[in-house]
Amino acid sequence: MDLPLLSSPRALILHYFDSRDRDKEMLLALAVPSFISSTTAHSGHLYLINPRPRPPHPRRVSAKSNPTFVPAAHQSRRKCECFDLHNELVPYGEAWAWQKDIVRKKKALIENDQDCPDTLIALQHHPVYTLGTRSSEEFLRFDPKAAPCDVYRTERGGEVTYHGPGQLVMYPIINLRNHKMDLHWYLRSLEDVVIRTLLSTFSIRASRLQGFTGVWKLAAIGIRVSSWITYHGLALNVTTDLTPFQRIVPCGIQDRGVGSLKGLLKENSQSEQRGAPSDDGELIHITYNSLIREFSEVFQLEVCQRSASSSSMLKKEAQLS
Repeated sequence: MDLPLLSSPRALILHYFDSRDRDKEMLLALAVPSFISSTTAHSGHLYLINPRPRPPHPRRVSAKSNPTFVPAAHQSRRKCECFDLHNELVPYGEAWAWQKDIVRKKKALIENDQDCPDTLIALQHHPVYTLGTRSSEEFLRFDPKAAPCDVYRTERGGEVTYHGPGQLVMYPIINLRNHKMDLHWYLRSLEDVVIRTLLSTFSIRASRLQGFTGVWKLAAIGIRVSSWITYHGLALNVTTDLTPFQRIVPCGIQDRGVGSLKGLLKENSQSEQRGAPSDDGELIHITYNSLIREFSEVFQLEVCQRSASSSSMLKKEAQLS
């Protein structure tokens, strides 16, 4: 069974086929984007609980560290291989093809009744705009034939978004049979990874409001699920140049802007007269390690990191996986 998750600015729609191949739609009543905005109440989005959180003191991690996250007293956790390219700029087309190749291999393992382990890819992209399966080009503020950078229409859910340097992208390719065969649970879990990262590392407290998905303004979530195997994933603006977002309507929502973790920390550090990491590379590295740690906790996985030095290495790993 193939489960493509599609979305509109107000709701995610799950399309599937029943035994008689009749196309059905189930309105899940979930929102597409994710944003941390203000303390003003607005139904359906995540907002800061405390507009002036405790001064950010990011957990320091050696820039040379390449840890395997094995929480104490959890020896029975399943392993998840993590391809670590978080400091690399990987062309979107290559990463997309790599994901689909991994999905095909995992499906073959399942069909042969073999163990299907989980995989996580972490990276950054060269500037690119991506659209979901049913994204509308009306949310592009440029002529697609004269685009300022590459544009891809993909099979993920959601409207148009932008990926670029300074944005951490995580592509979990996991077998939901090993977790919960529940798309609501999976989406909520991806949200939790971001929410826990913001709180545990940067003392930014966010809360989920019923009816919407994501952490709007800082992170976007768009997924595809095929035979209960997930791909695509989440993107978190860390030190991202936000200018390219001005050329689209992010996630199809007209009246909301986007922001970055760096910008939010700068605002908070000014209000609290305390310093945040001044080096972009350090902030990205701290955020990456926190995301991996929280991913491990939320999904109850032992994350075993594998390094890759370039997109050419990425291609090699795709052939060997």
